[in-house]
Amino acid sequence: MTTGEVVSRFPDGFLWGVSTSAFQIEGALEEDGRGPSVWDAFTAVPGNVKDGTTAATACDHYHRYREDVALIHDLGVVAYRFSIAWPRVVPEGTSPVNPAGLDFYDRLVDELCARGLEPVPTLFHWDTPLALEESHGGWRHRDTAAHFADYAAAVADRLGDRVTRWITLNEPAEHTLLGHALGQHAPGHTLVFDALPVAHHLLLGHGLAAEALRSASGEARIGIANSHGPVWPASDDHADKAAADLYDLLLNRLFADPLLLGHYPEGIAELMPAADLAADLKFIGRPLDWYGVNYYQPTKVAAPDGTSTDYAGLHLPADLPFTPRPIEDHPLTDFGWPVVPEALTELLLHLRTRYADRLPPLIITENGCSYPGLDDQERISFLRGHLHALHTAMQSGADVRGYFVWSLLDNFEWAEGHARRFGLVHVDYPTQRRTPKASYHWLRAALHAATDRP
Repeated sequence: MTTGEVVSRFPDGFLWGVSTSAFQIEGALEEDGRGPSVWDAFTAVPGNVKDGTTAATACDHYHRYREDVALIHDLGVVAYRFSIAWPRVVPEGTSPVNPAGLDFYDRLVDELCARGLEPVPTLFHWDTPLALEESHGGWRHRDTAAHFADYAAAVADRLGDRVTRWITLNEPAEHTLLGHALGQHAPGHTLVFDALPVAHHLLLGHGLAAEALRSASGEARIGIANSHGPVWPASDDHADKAAADLYDLLLNRLFADPLLLGHYPEGIAELMPAADLAADLKFIGRPLDWYGVNYYQPTKVAAPDGTSTDYAGLHLPADLPFTPRPIEDHPLTDFGWPVVPEALTELLLHLRTRYADRLPPLIITENGCSYPGLDDQERISFLRGHLHALHTAMQSGADVRGYFVWSLLDNFEWAEGHARRFGLVHVDYPTQRRTPKASYHWLRAALHAATDRP
């Protein structure tokens, strides 16, 4: 097991952690006053989830959280990134607050603190309360941003004495694209480019929630978890370059520019629904304490060819103005995603260049891969390669302060159901037995080397 060349030179105080999300692991969807989410409704429709499963039980983390926190502690990380289920805390999306829902996260945070682990909660990981979707149009409507801020304030009031590092949103790009533009995630809308207002309302929700968190505690340190990846044109042809630029805008710049530069990319602002966009951008663009990067893969993009495409688990319609192409000469995960560690280095250095002194310290809030089996040597190779790429970026000037593996547990992988396994820990769903994989043991040894533990 070779770890020293990768991990031993990370700086003291580097934040090592693992990540999960509420809907993917908690189960207990009808317990203690939790209301339904858009994902409850989406998974109930036959055909929406490829293997026909639901998250009704998932990993049963709601009842087994102490066992899972023990696994996190034994792994040797120092932080746990989890998400709080909005419909568990505010079942209707607006008042009243459900105290029993907050009680669960109270217990979880206490358990983490007792184990010496830092809790890093994410306030929104795609599980919008269904009542908001049905009565207000969910994130299609501006009011949802204000309701989200009220929910954030309620959570901070209960947990803010022990939580200082907060994540407002997880991957608003994916929630906009997959949930509202292409209909392949909840809530299942197929608005295509008419989904752009959703992006703005999500960003406004981030800004308003950040204000609520800071008002609740002067110790709050606010970040967001945005997905990013390099976008490469399939050729030097002008049409391919234009298609790649548009894809890059939608994945990367549409969300990062207003957060970090205070404005939308050229040509986007006039498509947003705000009556006073400048006022909204003042909330959206207020300085972050840190910036979360979820990285999985780069994307090669060509001009559209008029045919539909199946790519990396998605079905892309023929009328999109870009077409992803395979990245050759790289291994694939069992999700069909190319494994390109050096693209992480490229991404981090690009962010440093593009956003310069507007870029706060970075944390890799997700990085991981899907492979079957307990002897998951492919995942070990993936982690080793990406840690090396991260270290290379840091040596070249990227200010990265932490790294979270996705994920602690095999879990309910959204529209894929239980068919994809991202966990360091195997979950046998019928028995809920947890078994650490080879990658768990490798990472534990690597972290011991990284922190000079005996």
